[in-house]
Amino acid sequence: MADLRALFALWRFLRKQGFMLIHSVTPKAGLLSMLAGFVAGVPVRLHTFTGQVWATKSGFGRRFYRFLDAQIFRFSTRCFVDSQSQRDFLLREKVVDAKRSTVLASGSISGVDITRFSASEHARSTIRSDLGISTDDFVCLFLGRLNREKGVLDLARAFISLDKGEVSSVLLIVGPDESGIRQQIESLNRDRRSRILFVDFTDRPQDYMNAADLFCLPSYREGFGSVVIEAGAVGIPALASDIYGVSDAIVDGVTGILHRVRDVEDLGQKLRALRDDPARRRVMGHAASARAREQYAKEIVTSAIVREYATLLEKGAA
Repeated sequence: MADLRALFALWRFLRKQGFMLIHSVTPKAGLLSMLAGFVAGVPVRLHTFTGQVWATKSGFGRRFYRFLDAQIFRFSTRCFVDSQSQRDFLLREKVVDAKRSTVLASGSISGVDITRFSASEHARSTIRSDLGISTDDFVCLFLGRLNREKGVLDLARAFISLDKGEVSSVLLIVGPDESGIRQQIESLNRDRRSRILFVDFTDRPQDYMNAADLFCLPSYREGFGSVVIEAGAVGIPALASDIYGVSDAIVDGVTGILHRVRDVEDLGQKLRALRDDPARRRVMGHAASARAREQYAKEIVTSAIVREYATLLEKGAA
């Protein structure tokens, strides 16, 4: 009922204001906006797909949410997808068609703020000092919402299984705990054989990226993996799951490494290899930084959106 009231209020607002273009992001906003915009007669109706909640579901749940995404596309005039591999997935699933869907620039919904996400020795030393991490420690960073679909438990299991190696290792987990993940990780690490640190929330993710040596995103589903590009801009390579979206954010073997999704053993082997090869991490970090700046700077992505708006509005006016 709340959705129906919102739909009616949105339709009334769009009709009264007489908008020429609307642009939605996220599934709920997309469904309501595209339906209301269609009925209100808004000539240009755009939506950006940033990942599908149904991609990891099965049965009725998958069919239902896939149907809703298909309706978003049906009532739009054009859709953007924030990665090429995600668009390929949506084409295979017949949610979008090739004519009315596209990827702007090289992908990503907003690009990365190169000024904000840049290398900083000051941030590196400050965060490490605050958390009691030594200069020589190897730091593996996860940064994001803590839930099962982010693969955080897989990462914890892989990290705990690591041999001691020649350097002290730290798993740094930064982000709000949505599903009691911290308690489960602490249970896995009951004997405290591995050093795992938690930070609940930060509005300065770039500082924690600077403090890290490797960024990890073992997610089961992502639209693009913008956080990988942000870490890359700082100069940190990534180890992430080989799924649509993330596979666009990483050039495998160049800016980072992809591991088999949900495969803790493969994740652990590649984590160990990168831990023990700082020279390779440095080369990958330089490549990741260059790629982020050349292809994903926010100015590049924003300009592509603005050009698309201008073209579509011109066609609509004609």
